[in-house]
Amino acid sequence: MARRWLVTGCSSGLGLALATAVAEAGDHVLATARKPDTLAELAARHPGRVVTAALDIRDPGQCEAAVTAAVERLGGLDVLVNNAGSGLFGAVEEVSDEELRDQLEILVVAPWRLARLALPVMRAQGSGHIVNVSSLAGRMAFPGLGAYVAGKYALEGMSQALAAEAAPLGIRVTAVEPGGYATGYGDAITATSARIPAYAPVTDPMRAGMHGMRDNPHLGRPEDFAHHVLRIVTAEGTPLRVPVGTDAFAYLAAVEEAARTELTAARTFILDE
Repeated sequence: MARRWLVTGCSSGLGLALATAVAEAGDHVLATARKPDTLAELAARHPGRVVTAALDIRDPGQCEAAVTAAVERLGGLDVLVNNAGSGLFGAVEEVSDEELRDQLEILVVAPWRLARLALPVMRAQGSGHIVNVSSLAGRMAFPGLGAYVAGKYALEGMSQALAAEAAPLGIRVTAVEPGGYATGYGDAITATSARIPAYAPVTDPMRAGMHGMRDNPHLGRPEDFAHHVLRIVTAEGTPLRVPVGTDAFAYLAAVEEAARTELTAARTFILDE
């Protein structure tokens, strides 16, 4: 039986690849973007499989309208993919309150809102799957990305709590953690308005490394990401957190080793007092 999807952030990159793959797999998808005209070609290639809607995830009214449209136009909602997002680049001291609020609105509040709107539909059906697109930054920090990291950590915490709450209702939750993918993310990231030269030696190399990701042949292809998400949704018993990408497991293995070393040091520090 064909699944019915709502995917946010489909104008380009990972979201566009996923919406395309969903349609090609024979499922139905409400593909959304802030500018729905960017989705015209996608809808034209897959008539009857792809419908589109405008969605700025910061707008509560548009979020509610998108979930309603999915139910009315697709006949229900089986999979919600919270993919839309943006990044803020700046050292912690450089990030203003307003910039931090905006980043957390996009990375935490909006996915939480869409999940809250989708859950009654899924509860009534007795089934559903919420896929939150996180990042390796949901498990490790990078200089200059403190606000983004904070948002992804919070998204993963929400996902873990929701998974425990929703499992008895027949609803699955997955946090997908992409590593480096060949998208325009690195070039589209927004810099803080304040710049403090003292942090430049640490943050500038990180920022430079993010440029040109779309053309980097060593990074994963968005189509591979889409393939993994389709597998996650169709498979049974997948883990709550699923890293994807050519570099993901190497990074996270190093993170786990560092965490064990830190825990050992902390235990020694406290217990040998």
